[in-house]
Amino acid sequence: LHIFAQKRIIMRKTIPSFGEVIRQRRLLLSLSQDQLSAHSGVNLRTIQLLEKGKGNPTIETLLQVTAPLGLILELKIKQPNISFA
Repeated sequence: LHIFAQKRIIMRKTIPSFGEVIRQRRLLLSLSQDQLSAHSGVNLRTIQLLEKGKGNPTIETLLQVTAPLGLILELKIKQPNISFA
């Protein structure tokens, strides 16, 4: 259990969250949160929550936020390996 907990902590440090990616890209493009809100059509408060890793955005909202940043949002649906034998 201890090793598993350590791996989760390491993964959290190496894989940026969605909010971190949005914030880093926004800053790289020298955009304020207000500007991103205007370009995306997404409410400023929603962008603030996304960057903090909070909220429960729809896929549509995620697409609206990523488009002006030049980011591509991919959704993968993976079928579980279930055997019915």
